[in-house]
This record gives sequence, C-alpha cells and structure tokens, in this order.
Amino acid sequence: MSYPKSVEEIQYFWDSLFLQPMKHPNSFSKAEHLCGEKRITRVFTQGEAFICYPLRVVFLIEPKMDDEPASVLVGVPKKRFKRANKRNRLKRLMRETYRLNKQEMIGALNEKQLQIHLAFNYVADEELDFSSIEKKMKTALQKLHTKIETF
Repeated sequence: MSYPKSVEEIQYFWDSLFLQPMKHPNSFSKAEHLCGEKRITRVFTQGEAFICYPLRVVFLIEPKMDDEPASVLVGVPKKRFKRANKRNRLKRLMRETYRLNKQEMIGALNEKQLQIHLAFNYVADEELDFSSIEKKMKTALQKLHTKIETF
C-alpha cells in the first residue's frame, strides 16, 4: 500500500474517507418508500385517485417538507392473488417500472418545490408481463406529471 506524499494527495485521501455515496438517479431507496400508518391513511383519505388499468393510482401533492420529492407505496391484493410469490412478483415489477421511469416526474417536483405521496395498487385479476405493466406505469406517471404542472 502506498501512502500519499503531497498535500493534494493527502487532501484527496482525507476527503475520500468522508464522501457520501452518490445517489444514482434510477435508485429506489428506503427513503422513497411510503411508510407509517398516519402518512398512508392521509394519502388514502385526502388524496386523489385515477385508474390506469391495471394500476389504481392514489396520490397527494403538497409543498416540499422532506428530502425526497416522492414517496411510493406498492400493493397487490390478497383477494385476487392468493399465492404470496405472485403478489411479490407483481410488486417487484411495479417497483422496477416506477424506478426506471420516474425521472421526469421527479424533475418537475424539484422544479416546483413540491412532494408527492403515491400509492400504486394492482387491480387486474390476471398477472401481466413486464412490458405491459411498464407501458401503463409510463402512462400513469405522465398523468401525474401533468397534475404536478397544473398544481
């Protein structure tokens, strides 16, 4: 192991020890998850909703108070999908499609200093593939983007 020899090398070495990891734009961190009974209840009672089949989207837009501009909840009903592995797969697909397509909405939220709480509920009776869920997720996020622009 070689040790830094110049002042610049020492400064770089010291700074690299305490750098925060860069947040990737396509990440979906724990801070972006909508959790807490009070917050979830507030979204479902005070929020607006629309259906972009097979997704039902419930959202609440408010002035920015948290670090994250969006918090997301994903749900699949046990009534329609009895097997947990099917529910988990659909939730994974919905989280992944959101993660890959959220940048435009996040940019609009940051620009207007707003935050949004979202709940995506899967309402179809049959399991759909990734491409069809992604297409509907893009449509839903585009609708949300227009709602943010008019807020």
